Amino acid sequence: MGRSAEMNAAAPTVVVVMGVSGAGKSTIGKLLAERLGWPFKEGDELHPASNIAKMRQGVALSDAERAPWLAKVEAWISGQLNNGRSGVITCSALKRAYRDRLVAGRTNVRLVFLKGSYELIADRVKKRRGHFMPASLLASQFAALEAPGSDEAVIVDDISQAPREQIAGIIAALDRPTPGAA
Repeated sequence: MGRSAEMNAAAPTVVVVMGVSGAGKSTIGKLLAERLGWPFKEGDELHPASNIAKMRQGVALSDAERAPWLAKVEAWISGQLNNGRSGVITCSALKRAYRDRLVAGRTNVRLVFLKGSYELIADRVKKRRGHFMPASLLASQFAALEAPGSDEAVIVDDISQAPREQIAGIIAALDRPTPGAA
């Protein structure tokens, strides 16, 4: 069986690329999905307009305000899996309770935590253009972050590496055959 056939025969998996704003979720999520040949969903697109407006104003969201967004992210994950499809989605998933909700005990939902220093991420956030999340909210993101514990099935990715190296490491950690692999 060739690698492409192996990928299609494998059970569907959804990868949730998580981390604070500016960690590179969109970049790594898109590259990972492209490399695996899976659909990609930008989790920020699932935020209600009221959430985006609030964050644009530099106001952090409460758990209650995040709840409808997390429900949409979880619905996307469930939809992919229920239809026998793999996929990659971004979601900050800063708190353990959020991750538990998204994973929901499913072994075919994998978390990839993009981990980096405050200084590195702050530098990235200052340089990016066109994103609704202002640099002023980065401290609140780090304050809310409950780093994944050793009891969570999480792939920790060092964002100080080049994206190509990050993708290679994530794919190796997923332990899945990949298209074009020898």
